[in-house]
Amino acid sequence: MVLGKVKSLTISFDCLNDSNVPVYSSGDTVSGRVNLEVTGEIRVKSLKIHARGHAKVRWTESRNAGSNTAYTQNYTEEVEYFNHKDILIGHERDDDNSEEGFNTIHSGRHEYAFSFELPQTPLATSFEGRHGSVRYWVKAELHRPWLLPVKLKKEFTVFEHIDINTPSLLSPQAGTKDKTLCCWFCTSGPISLSAKIERKGYTPGESIQIFAEIENCSSRMVVPKAAIYQTQAFYAKGKMKEVKQLVANLRGESLSSGKTETWNGKLLKIPPVSPSILDCSIIRVEYSLMVYVDIPGAMDLFLNLPLVIGTIPLHPFGSRTSSVSSQCSMNMNWLGLSLPERPEAPPSYAEVVTEEQRRNNLAPMSACDDFERALQGPLFAYIQEFRFLPPPLYSEDPNVPWLLCVDSDEQQCGIVKALGKETVILSALEASTRSPLCPALMRRGSFPLP
Repeated sequence: MVLGKVKSLTISFDCLNDSNVPVYSSGDTVSGRVNLEVTGEIRVKSLKIHARGHAKVRWTESRNAGSNTAYTQNYTEEVEYFNHKDILIGHERDDDNSEEGFNTIHSGRHEYAFSFELPQTPLATSFEGRHGSVRYWVKAELHRPWLLPVKLKKEFTVFEHIDINTPSLLSPQAGTKDKTLCCWFCTSGPISLSAKIERKGYTPGESIQIFAEIENCSSRMVVPKAAIYQTQAFYAKGKMKEVKQLVANLRGESLSSGKTETWNGKLLKIPPVSPSILDCSIIRVEYSLMVYVDIPGAMDLFLNLPLVIGTIPLHPFGSRTSSVSSQCSMNMNWLGLSLPERPEAPPSYAEVVTEEQRRNNLAPMSACDDFERALQGPLFAYIQEFRFLPPPLYSEDPNVPWLLCVDSDEQQCGIVKALGKETVILSALEASTRSPLCPALMRRGSFPLP
């Protein structure tokens, strides 16, 4: 008898969504079929499936042992989420080559169904990183007598859902920073930066509305910018390896001395990226919005606002619980924001991100020059109209006190006060006539006068 051949062995999943992408969550039942096509009759000992989900990290570091001796230190760690095995044809023992242990499969196409349930405990979201990954897969193995087994592995995606409608992710994020440039005995005016975003949680495909005010009282030309960063952290053997990658960025207008720029909801779109991973013990993926001022010849002025990229999009206000709406309203009042009813909710993560896009790693950040790269694709998605009441400029605040200050090299002290677009700096002699505290200033800092 002439034995046939295996023409194809494939795995297909029964998808739970309309996009025909195999996406699952904790507690879901993963079902599918192993498709076998043969030409002629074949004898089979067994057809098995093996399903597994695990997170794994690995990296190496070079160590110097002295005396011109170096070695490589390996760091590896693994967490298993589930491990399932099943036999679709035959029996457990693959080393049994007796005639009684064979199953005959006739020519044609054959389907063998399988199913298993994912654990109810939280699972890490599928992820491919620089030094680690979170993977879920099903492997089929066809064993035949006196022949090598035919093996096939196919991955599926798991999302540990993050609902951005929770109060902690609806709370606005804000911050303020300033910087004074010093060169030897000369001190220029301050550069001040304040920024706000309406909430902490977003989903891919949304645009972050950035409200910011940048005031340049220095003598240099500065440029305000903003960027979204992804930070991947990998843990093994008590060590941590971190990778920071640029996701998206934008650039404002250059500011000359004495100028101010205001961003009234400047849009920065979130491209298709992996959701935040916050519950895995060996891999952590976090995001942040960095609003900063590019200062030539000096350290930039940075302001970091944390972000969480979720999978369940924002619901209209009307569909939220009263507690969530109350929490959001309270925080909005604190920031001086007034939001109207939201439009239609943005798309969910699964609707925006394709399987191919999820597998593509982000381009790593090589240097600060990467900020200059333009974000590809349309930046404008949807502008939500609402009023923003920014705080007064530092120079416009009538309550700004006179400040005693010492410059960075601790060689000069004086009193400064912002007056309109100018800054008055009194000498140490003039300062001593206005305040008895000036002789006591022997350390760096600024102190309000009584």
